[in-house]
Formats: sequence, C-alpha cells, structure tokens
Amino acid sequence: MALAWAIQRRTRQSGWVDTCWSLAVGAGGLAAALVPVNGAPPTARQILVATLVGLWSARLAAHIGVRTRGGGDDPRYAELMRVWGPRAPARLFWFLQSQAVAAALLGVTVYAAARNPAPGLGGGDVLGTLVLLGGIAGEGVADAQLARFRRRPDAHGRVCDAGLWRWSRHPNYFFEWLSWLAYPCFALAPGPEGLWPWGWLAFVGPLMMYVLLVHVSGLPPLEAHMTRSRGAAFADYCRRTSAFVPWPPRRAPWRDTE
Repeated sequence: MALAWAIQRRTRQSGWVDTCWSLAVGAGGLAAALVPVNGAPPTARQILVATLVGLWSARLAAHIGVRTRGGGDDPRYAELMRVWGPRAPARLFWFLQSQAVAAALLGVTVYAAARNPAPGLGGGDVLGTLVLLGGIAGEGVADAQLARFRRRPDAHGRVCDAGLWRWSRHPNYFFEWLSWLAYPCFALAPGPEGLWPWGWLAFVGPLMMYVLLVHVSGLPPLEAHMTRSRGAAFADYCRRTSAFVPWPPRRAPWRDTE
C-alpha cells in the first residue's frame, strides 16, 4: 500500500489505489492458502481456495485498472483529499496503511478457509465454490451494466437504474460482500471430528467487509457524492431502491434496513 500511495501521488488517479489493494489481497490470499506448513504438500482444498481468491483478485484489479486508465479520479478519494487539505498526502499514506491491515485480516479469512483439516472435498466446499463464483459473476455483471450506462450519451446527470442497479443502489458492493461470505463454507466444512474450531476465524472477512462497505468506505462517501452530483434524481432513486441487498424496487418511499 506504500507503493499504491506512491503511484497515486505520481498519477493523481486514486483508482490505482484500489487496483493495488485488490492485487495485494490476492497475493496475500495465495500465500495464506499455499505456503507450506510443516512441509506438507497443499491439499485439494488449499488449491481450490487459492484458485478462487486468485480469480477474484484478477477480475477486480483488471476492472478497476481499466476504469482508471479511462480517466477521472475516484470521487471518494477526491473528497478525502479536499477535506484533508495541505496534509492530504501524509494522511493518505496512513489511511492506506489501515487498508493494508484490512488486507491482512482478509488473509486470515483465506487461511482459515484453506487450512481446514477435514479430508477431501465435501458439501461445504461445493457451497463455498458456488457462492464465491456467484459473487464474482454478480459483481462483474453489475460493473458491466454500470460501464455500459456511463457510455450512453444521455448518462450525464442521470442515475443508473437498469439491471441489477434497479434492485440495489450498490449491487457491486453486495456481490463483493457475498464473495467473502463463501470462505466460512470452506473453513467450517465438517470432518470426522466435527467442525474445525479455528474455522470460525473465516467470519472475520465477511463481517469486516460488511462494516467497511456499508458503514465506512463504501456506501457513505459514494452516496454523499451522488447526492451532490445527482440531486433530486438520486433522491428519487433512493426512495424506491434498496441500499445494499438486492430487492424489488418500490414506488413508496424506501425504508433502509441495512
């Protein structure tokens, strides 16, 4: 994340920060899943979890990287830099180190999922694979729908409310969180002696990601930006669309429950 800070300072494009973070989490996840412990060869579960976290990391980093190359700054970081004023570079550096800590905690989640000692692969592993692939696919679809909307000539000043964005104001964030909910399925797949006690650590990832996405660095700054830039159009969108969990849109004012 120190490298991400240096890239942001050189390019003035904060999107590279999230690209670096995605790659860092992926690299840490691969290490957590595959680095030998006591010289033992990797199990089928370790290889499966490593493959899935690598796929997640590559897709997300590629998407953010392509978007960043297209120009423009991430409005969340731009607002932070504005608020921080002259001390913005130093404060950004330490803010990114907090993201490094978050990445390390996600590595704990991957470690707990990959190192479950239950022999072979079972129903929990199948469920975890389906949930993680579903999260990756859902986030990819949401990202593609938003990118297609932004290319429309009439998109300026409007809100994307087509496809998954009709059911959730942040479907990409929801499916990102769903991806992390897959790891407890691997970690708690039962073996001959029952559940692996350390497997409960896999819940660190989904719990932390929910808090970050819904209450800290995801929805709050992005919705504040949308309120400033879209005004009444975004207010109307909020009244009829769930904030996070996809849900059929409503005509009546929406009451957020997340």
